[in-house]
Amino acid sequence: MKPLSSLLIYLLLSFVLLTTAITYSNHFQNGFHFDDSHAVENNVYIRNLSNIPLFFKDGTTSSNLPQNQSYRPVVSTTLAIDYWLGNGYNYFYFHLSSFVLFLLQGVLMFFLYKKLYNEAVPTNIGIYAALGGVALYLLHPAIAETINYVIARSDIWSTFGVVLAFVLYLYSPFCRKYYIYFLPLLLGALAKPTTVMFAPIFFFYILFFEEEMSIRDIFLKINHQKLFRLFKKVGPVFIFCLALYLFIDKFTPKTWEPGGSSPLRYLITQPFVITHYFYTLFLPTGLSADTDWNLLTSFKDIRFFIGITFIIVMLYIAWITSSNKTRRPIAFGILWFFLALIPTSSIIPLAEVLNDHRMFFPFIGLIFSVCWTLALIIQWGIAKLNQKGFQYAYVFAFIPLLLLPFYASATYERNKIWKDEESLWYDVTVKSPLNGRGLMNYGLAKMAQGDYKTASVYFERALVMLPTYANIYINMGILKAATGHDDQSSFYFKKGIEYGQNYPDTHFYYAKYLYQKKVYDTAQAELLKVLALSPSHLEARFLLMDTYQKTSQWDKLEKLAIESLKYSPQNQIISRYLEAGRKKEGELEMAQQLAKEKPSALNFLNLSLQYYAAGKFDECIDACKQAITLDPKLAEAYNNMGSAYNLKGEYQKAIPVLEKALAINPGFTLASNNLEVAKKGQLSAASDQSLGIDKSGEARHINKSLEYYNSGRFEQCIAEAKLALKSNPKSDIAYNNLCAAYNSLKEYDKAIMAGEKGIQLNPSNSLLKNNLAAAYQGKKRN
Repeated sequence: MKPLSSLLIYLLLSFVLLTTAITYSNHFQNGFHFDDSHAVENNVYIRNLSNIPLFFKDGTTSSNLPQNQSYRPVVSTTLAIDYWLGNGYNYFYFHLSSFVLFLLQGVLMFFLYKKLYNEAVPTNIGIYAALGGVALYLLHPAIAETINYVIARSDIWSTFGVVLAFVLYLYSPFCRKYYIYFLPLLLGALAKPTTVMFAPIFFFYILFFEEEMSIRDIFLKINHQKLFRLFKKVGPVFIFCLALYLFIDKFTPKTWEPGGSSPLRYLITQPFVITHYFYTLFLPTGLSADTDWNLLTSFKDIRFFIGITFIIVMLYIAWITSSNKTRRPIAFGILWFFLALIPTSSIIPLAEVLNDHRMFFPFIGLIFSVCWTLALIIQWGIAKLNQKGFQYAYVFAFIPLLLLPFYASATYERNKIWKDEESLWYDVTVKSPLNGRGLMNYGLAKMAQGDYKTASVYFERALVMLPTYANIYINMGILKAATGHDDQSSFYFKKGIEYGQNYPDTHFYYAKYLYQKKVYDTAQAELLKVLALSPSHLEARFLLMDTYQKTSQWDKLEKLAIESLKYSPQNQIISRYLEAGRKKEGELEMAQQLAKEKPSALNFLNLSLQYYAAGKFDECIDACKQAITLDPKLAEAYNNMGSAYNLKGEYQKAIPVLEKALAINPGFTLASNNLEVAKKGQLSAASDQSLGIDKSGEARHINKSLEYYNSGRFEQCIAEAKLALKSNPKSDIAYNNLCAAYNSLKEYDKAIMAGEKGIQLNPSNSLLKNNLAAAYQGKKRN
């Protein structure tokens, strides 16, 4: 057979790479998922390139979740570079860097496959098999999870390090002699320690291809000289990989947890999981981002016997094929597959029984073995057909290639599923309906859209399956708070903390709920717990600084701001809080100063909110007008203005600006609600006017009481609310202000009395319901 020209080989390889790029062309704007939340989105350290040296010193910089903090400085470094390139969390750059590395790995795999295949049979068959193998790997839908899942780049880097080390060893005598091929192993291991499995894989490479021995030959005494030479070659590699593992283990934070609970049950489950991985190569149906597989409970389970039988059969095939030079690539690929699975499919119990991204490293070996098996079968078949005079026997060599378009199409569709949280978790609920976490996350996606009814259904289903899973309780608490069921909300938050007291977010979301209820002292206590568990939790720091500012704890605010700047230097928000602490400025003063120094539409919008909260509605309206001057399409500014007009009782002015907000953003629910209030108010005002009733006095006192409440002057707030009741004894809003003020003064009996009177007047006043519920809880605590 005439040798293929180098130009043709590179053209074919380029075609494979181009096809891969087209297949993944729809994934570059896919969102963050799973562990991306704590390792990427909420990881303050990756937002500054100056932290790169710190990544190599401190493993806690890898995540803001203590249980997931591990020593992976290469991953954190690349994430920081992506953040810098995209000037923030730009999905494109995070996916681009992973994808480029993926394509480079594909090129390296081709040279690795080609070299080893040629060791077995030095003909064109090795080149064709190598091209087919690389195409199968790059286009396989099981690989799509690793490419779409940003933090799974740890698998890409670690695998890349293994493949590059092999290529350097095989093609460069200089790198082999001076151990330069150790460098990519170091790079890969600092991304994920699975790279150290290079050592046992390398052992079998030397055994099969350099010493030309079989597995059986290891146990024969006559081969002791060969074995000595073998161990002399692999010894430095084992020592280096062991040293790498120990080094990484030393720098791994003690807070890291594998997530599993039963080593024995995990171990007996993995043989069937490995069988599933093998099956997935050929028929990748049912791929799920989060499966509902459970641990086996006994050795008697039929799945354990199926898995063990599969492993024994595969190892027997490796034993047999290793005895023949032509077939040794089959044995080598099988052993690569099993050895690469040891870190995730052995005695260390991980949180998930199986994951699609765990196939990324092992599939290099499995595909290497399968493609060589097919190549030998096709070669044998063509030879037989040629003997019978069949002129077009070579056509049969292209039959396996017909599968590649189907795999590419499936990968393209798989990318669509990873588009956002809703699409991903809906797919999980369909393919893994018994996965409580999947149900919860889909409910979370629906809650983010405001579909509370659907979210509640999925949360309830998830609780049945995972009755001790803290995150479900926390999300239920958030849902109940959003739907006005504060009595239930508090229960769920506290239950979530009970089951997840060592997880910062359980405390954070409860603190956020308390903050919204103006229970600042308890919120501060919870936020301090968050920072004790996760010092880099920036959201918790912002919220705690805000509570210090609201409660005029200036010394604490200044101290916390100074400390926070260490985690996020040059952060303008933190700098503002620091200045506020030193000048003893409240939120309103800080917003005024910011709008003065940087007169942007968003800064004036924020100023309008502060005026609104302080009950200064005329100033709120003026700030909104300035925001609109700078950005005429800022729907939020029109909404704030309309809401302020409503509270002033100037409904005829509120209606046109709220209609303008809805013209800009037809789906603006808050503006729609405010418009409804304005129209009802206008009708009511017309009715009152016809009856000779004047409510202007009530509105004036209500606004004044709100202003006093927001400035912390609760006694004055109560006095103004009582004056409002003199103007209109049926004002449920005045009773609400009384209830809220009495709560702040911890006079819960008076708060309950005011709240109950207000509820009798207007049972649908949700704000009053919340304040009354807080009064009941306060009395119970006391």
